[in-house]
Amino acid sequence: MLFGDEHVRRYEETDGEVGHDWQDGVPTLVLTTTGRTSGQPRKSALIYQEHDGAYVVVASKGGADDHPGWYKNLLADPNVRVQVKGDRFAAKARTADKAEKAVLWPKMVAVWPSYDDYQKKTDRDIPVVVLERLS
Repeated sequence: MLFGDEHVRRYEETDGEVGHDWQDGVPTLVLTTTGRTSGQPRKSALIYQEHDGAYVVVASKGGADDHPGWYKNLLADPNVRVQVKGDRFAAKARTADKAEKAVLWPKMVAVWPSYDDYQKKTDRDIPVVVLERLS
């Protein structure tokens, strides 16, 4: 089972042949944000779903009371890089509004049911993030 930096490394080396289909075939992408204090690229392998031509990820951090670092980074700079299998592209990240989240959350829970458990563990409203490809 791949996790963290090793997951990202193997994914990038193999254009997602290793790492795209994660635990139980759950699809993952690699999100690259710019560190809000370091200015350095920060990469995370995240579960995703496609929706209306965009990619959707969840800033769950396993139900922790604080947002994951990658989410804080994209709040500071929403210009990100995304890799889905061998497809690498620039994207703009934004937090789904309440109406969008009502549609997207069940879609994400369908692929990773633990998201509902994570939300129950915290008072934090877990953000759903939409990654829109830049042309």
